[in-house]
Amino acid sequence: MGEGRELRVVDLGRREYREVLELQRAVARWRRATPPDHDLLLLVEHFPVITLGRSSEPGHLPADAEWLKSRRLDVVEIERGGDITYHGPGQLVGYPILDLRAHRMDLHWYLRRIEEVLLRVLTVCGLPAFRVESYTGVWTGDPPDDALAVVERDGFGTVVAGRADPLIREGAIRKVASIGVHASRWITWHGFALNVTREPLDNFRGIVACGIRGVEMTSLASEGASLTLREAGEAAARAFPVAFPGLTSPRPTEVALRAR
Repeated sequence: MGEGRELRVVDLGRREYREVLELQRAVARWRRATPPDHDLLLLVEHFPVITLGRSSEPGHLPADAEWLKSRRLDVVEIERGGDITYHGPGQLVGYPILDLRAHRMDLHWYLRRIEEVLLRVLTVCGLPAFRVESYTGVWTGDPPDDALAVVERDGFGTVVAGRADPLIREGAIRKVASIGVHASRWITWHGFALNVTREPLDNFRGIVACGIRGVEMTSLASEGASLTLREAGEAAARAFPVAFPGLTSPRPTEVALRAR
């Protein structure tokens, strides 16, 4: 399924979160009503915002309203899966709006494929790249070999659940990308956030990022990679046809998207 299906990529630049959230919802409604013959990837860099997914717990958000105000952090509750996270300058955010009926109607499979996209971006940078069992997202660091297993067909390692939490607390493994998705009638929206520069990291320190206590959030730059946001976006777009067999090479589009 999905053979020869085109991926169109739109770079939105830097935008307010709420604006792009409404854009995603509008595009998803349109695509449900009139399914096109292509898929879409929106790339964006957000102004500072904290988002609360369906699994968020009150204790994961700072109780200090002054801290939020001092950092000019908007807080938005949304329909995606997952817990609390931060978006802001220096972070590449990607919103794949895909029709899984043309690929595979399996959200677990879809999450693993989005992870694969980001794992491949890390390999472009020459960084260690692996999953952590039970924690959706992409990680880097230096786990011992006996903590890793190959679980997915893409060949990337996974830190097994019994070993993960001590390694997280020690800082031996660090989270570089978060993923939270939503789907309705197999049309996806929301997506991934990859920390590219060091700039996003300070605001993660005020929250329980992704609901994982003790997690150290990191970035490509913090790990020694030198990709720009544009280069990271291009690398992610190139990885989609590898992770999603049948997609054609991505084509940038200058189509002006607007709510419908």
